[in-house]
Amino acid sequence: MSLWYALGFLLLLGLVQMYYLGPVGRPLPYSEFKTLLRDGRVAEVVVGEQTIRGTLKDAATGSQGQSKQFTTHRIEDPKLVEELESRQVKYSGEMVNRWLPELLGWLLPLAFFVAIWGFFFRRMGGAEGGVMSFARSRAKVFADDEVKVRFADVAGVDEAREELKEIVEFLKHPKKYTNLGGKIPKGVLLVGPPGTGKTLLARAVAGEAHVPFFSLSGSEFVEMFVGVGAARIRDLFQQAEAKAPCIVFIDELDALGKARVQSPVGSHEEREQTLNQLLAEMDGFDSRKGVIIMGATNRPEVLDPALLRPGRFDRQVLVDKPDVKGREDILNIHIKGVKVSAAVDLKLIAARTAGFAGADLANLVNEAALLAARNDKTDVGPEDFEAAIERLVAGLEKKRVMSPKERETIAYHETGHAMVASLVEGQYPVHKISLVGRGFGVLGYTLHLPTEERYLSTRKQLMGELAVLLGGRTSEEIVFGEVTTGAQNDLLRATDIARAMVTEYGMSDALGAINYDGNKRARFLDVPIPQERGLYAEETAQTIDSEIRRFIAEAHAKARQLLVDHRTQLDTIAQRLLAVEVMDGEELRQILGVRPGDPANPPPGLTAEVAPG
Repeated sequence: MSLWYALGFLLLLGLVQMYYLGPVGRPLPYSEFKTLLRDGRVAEVVVGEQTIRGTLKDAATGSQGQSKQFTTHRIEDPKLVEELESRQVKYSGEMVNRWLPELLGWLLPLAFFVAIWGFFFRRMGGAEGGVMSFARSRAKVFADDEVKVRFADVAGVDEAREELKEIVEFLKHPKKYTNLGGKIPKGVLLVGPPGTGKTLLARAVAGEAHVPFFSLSGSEFVEMFVGVGAARIRDLFQQAEAKAPCIVFIDELDALGKARVQSPVGSHEEREQTLNQLLAEMDGFDSRKGVIIMGATNRPEVLDPALLRPGRFDRQVLVDKPDVKGREDILNIHIKGVKVSAAVDLKLIAARTAGFAGADLANLVNEAALLAARNDKTDVGPEDFEAAIERLVAGLEKKRVMSPKERETIAYHETGHAMVASLVEGQYPVHKISLVGRGFGVLGYTLHLPTEERYLSTRKQLMGELAVLLGGRTSEEIVFGEVTTGAQNDLLRATDIARAMVTEYGMSDALGAINYDGNKRARFLDVPIPQERGLYAEETAQTIDSEIRRFIAEAHAKARQLLVDHRTQLDTIAQRLLAVEVMDGEELRQILGVRPGDPANPPPGLTAEVAPG
């Protein structure tokens, strides 16, 4: 803004000079002035060094509206005074005040450049982090009365919330613990999948304790300039000490605290210096001052062990995905302020959203409200929540134009999935079968309804899940005598499950109870960490491959036997699905003559026919 003020000031000076310091009267050429002087039309003049100002007689002004005053530039004319005296024109000289223009001539440009320099200097060294403030911490500081989040705003993570309530007691009543010789924990690490509410929990701790809250991300410490990250760590801890008691929250701690490794190609020296500075600051930090360092990550396995030892991040709190009761509590929080129909059953929605984190449930409520508003409804009904779940799980609905042959193939494919899921013991009941395409290449899908939380899977349940995944492709074989590319995703998932049964779960009789995988998966992200082969012999690799093929073959044979034995129902359900496009699971079970069996533990969600990518 200072730059605009300076430009406005210069514009004002220009206007002042134009209207107040400029020549007075209408300008005249010197030749015309001499003509008027010879004709006796000039009344008086003031002779200056560069200009001549004067007044004309009334007869010389011509028209009534012209000014009597005039100004002309002076030209070297030795006989001017004689002519003025001969024409009896009153004349006088003008004393020029030189110091003010000269002073303004160098003072105003100087002031202008000082203003410009100050503006850019403030931008470079401002709190927003310019060139002159690299070493300053980028933390956002919230005063004790600015954090409005409380534990009542956090649901679905009761165990983590109870663990953190003790941290609030540390901050509120530190002497209660220090009088007995105890030490307040220096650091608390929140670990868990993305979207489970780790940041929200940290804010709730600050809100409950009524202390200042420093919030920043681990990536904000590392810059391209050497030493900047370490300087920011020092500045952060200095600010925290000045505002103690307080909470310093570092989100995405893995960006800063990755394990230090020695590799032939070198390492990221700047990041390691920043981590070393953090370790040193946490070591030298006085816990009696009431500063709690809280970190959050969904990749605890990559953190440096020195960060996790006692005396630094003393406590590690798991913030896991909520169970069915937790999901219901989260939904109750997010529907506040949303006009929800009385017919909405949150328990049913919570049961249908197994595997959803808190952020997913918040998005679900918002999507349902948007769908209701799009249909000009006055409240959000059960059908809106159902459509929102399908949209989040399967993707956006797409109307594709396809040939009757392809449409029939997809109908039999999805019927195969649904029938095997209904006939195999211990699988989740089918909730819906659809021929409506969704998302990226999903041409049809079968949606399962989890009815309770399960955390373990038996070999029998996994074999049943393999049969369900292969049911679509098997149905194509039986009906059309050939297979299509639509089972690409099914085969990928089935192969992953079979490989995990052999190499991770020890469910192969030929290989025994040995883990041959060696690939450490991220604890909360389903992303395998690539690793070189060579953990077992080549003959063992051949045995693993043969066992995977055997599991797939057994599941395929099971699915084929079920579909062949119920071929009449297969045709009936597929034709019905072609007619209605979307079939309810209850109608499917009525045609098959079965009841929902005991639920097993497959991953919740859908079995879909996916177009080849």
